[in-house]
Amino acid sequence: MTDEKPRLRLTGIAKRFGAVRAILQADVTVRAGRVHALVGENGAGKSTMIKIVSGAETADTGTIEFDGEPVRIGSTTDAIGLGIATVYQEPQLFGELTVAENIFLGREIKKAGRVDWAEQNRRVVELLERLGLPARYATATVGTLSVAEQQQVSIAKALAAEASVLILDEPSAILTDAEIEVLFGVVRRLTADGVAVVYISHRLDELFRIADEVTVMRDGRTIGTHHIQDLSVRRIAELMVGGILSDERPHRVVPDGPPVLELDGFGRTGRFHDVDVRVRAGEIVALYGLVGSGVSEIAACVYGIDRATAGALRFEGEPVSPRSPRDAQRLGIALLPANRKVEGMFGFQSIAFNISAGHLERFSRFGVFLDRGRERSVALDLIRRLAVKTPSERQPISAMSGGNAQKVVLARQLVERPKVLVLAEPTQGVDVGAKEEIHRLITELAEEGTAVLVVTSDLPEALRIADRIQVVRGGTTTEEFGPDASQVDLLAAAAGGTA
Repeated sequence: MTDEKPRLRLTGIAKRFGAVRAILQADVTVRAGRVHALVGENGAGKSTMIKIVSGAETADTGTIEFDGEPVRIGSTTDAIGLGIATVYQEPQLFGELTVAENIFLGREIKKAGRVDWAEQNRRVVELLERLGLPARYATATVGTLSVAEQQQVSIAKALAAEASVLILDEPSAILTDAEIEVLFGVVRRLTADGVAVVYISHRLDELFRIADEVTVMRDGRTIGTHHIQDLSVRRIAELMVGGILSDERPHRVVPDGPPVLELDGFGRTGRFHDVDVRVRAGEIVALYGLVGSGVSEIAACVYGIDRATAGALRFEGEPVSPRSPRDAQRLGIALLPANRKVEGMFGFQSIAFNISAGHLERFSRFGVFLDRGRERSVALDLIRRLAVKTPSERQPISAMSGGNAQKVVLARQLVERPKVLVLAEPTQGVDVGAKEEIHRLITELAEEGTAVLVVTSDLPEALRIADRIQVVRGGTTTEEFGPDASQVDLLAAAAGGTA
C-alpha cells in the first residue's frame, strides 16, 4: 500500500533576485511514494523552486515542512541531511572513476583508516539491484557507460545517501525512447519503496506514463495541482500559458522568391533527422522545440560547427557542406550562438574587439596590421544602429547587461552583411526591454532582405517575430504554423499532443 502522507510541503514561497521576482507565490505538496510533476514555461519559476528545495538558494519568505515538521534548508548540506537529492539532466560524475568510486566519493566507507573497497562494492551491488542494473557495473568505469546508464548511477548515488525525496530535472531530455522506459522502470521501483519523486519535464505527453500529480507554474506562481487523470496534454498547455494570446505584431509581406536556405532530409546521427526547412530572402522562419527536442543542434550543423550526416543543405539553390564556421561565413551565413558567454563573448575584451573578432581580414592593413580607426568606426556605427547602451566602445563586454552584451554579439554577425542569419535563442536571459529591441532588429534585417532562421524554445518569441513556425519534436520537423497560431496549439504540438 502506498504511503500518501506529505513528505515535503512548501507554502507561500517567494524569491527575488535583485529587481527580478523569480517566484511570487508558490505552494507545493509532495507525497511519499508518488511522482509529482512540476511543469511550466521557461521563466515560470521551476528552476528556482528546485534550487530552494535542494538548498542551492534560500527562499525570501515561506515555510518548508519535511515529514510534517518545519525545517530550514539553508544549504545543499541541509537538503542532503534531510534526504533530498537532485539528479540533473547531464550526469555529474567522474568518467575516469568506477561506479562504486563515484557513488561513495566524499563519503567513503573506511575500516582501520583505509577505504573498505569490498564493503563499498557490496553496497553498490545492492543499490544496482534495486535499480535493475547488473552487479558487474559496480566496478565498471563510468566513462564506458551510456548516458542513460550514467543517469541511473546518479540516481544510485542519491539513494546511497538515503534520499527519501528524489528530484529529477529534465531526466528524459537526452534519452532515447527505450532509455526513457528504463528510467520510468527505475522511478516506479523507487516509489514502490516509498521514495517521493519530483519530476520536471517539458515533454507533457510522458507525464501520463509516470506522474501521479502535476503542479503547474506560470509567471512565478503555482497555478494549481491536479491529479494526472483529470488532465490532458492540451489542458496542461492551457494552464501553462493561461490562455494568453500572442501579442499583436505588424503585418509583414514576405516577398516571393526561391529559398536562400534549404534543409532537405537534414540530419546528424543521434541528434536529429529528416529536418525539412526553407527560408526565403526577407523571411523569418522559427524552428520551435522544447528542451531536448534536437532543435539547438540543427543550428550548429547549418553553421559548420558540427557536420551533418544525412540529407542536403542548399544555399541559393546550390548544395553546400560547411566544414567549419569559416566556410559558413564565406558563403554568407552568420550565427548568433545560444550560449553567448561561452560561445560568443571575449569577456574581458572591449566591445570593439568583440565586434571585430572573426573579421580581422576586413580590419587589417596589408593583411598584417589591425586598423584601429576602422575598427572603432564600424563599432560605433553598429553601437548606434543596435542602440547598445555603453559609455564607450572600449568598455569590456563583461561589464554590460545581458541584453546589451547580446546586441554586441549580434553586431559581430552584421559586420559583413549576411544573406542568412541563424539566431539560436536570441533573447535568452535578457530583460523584456532588450528582448523587444532585439526583436525589432531581427525584423529590420528581414525587411532589408536577410533570410532569418530563429531556433528557439521560447514560444511567445516564435509567435512574436516569425512569419512561419515549424515545430521540432523528437529530433525532426513536424507541423508548420502561421503567426496567427495559438500558444496552446503550438505547445501541444511540441509536447506530443494533437494540435
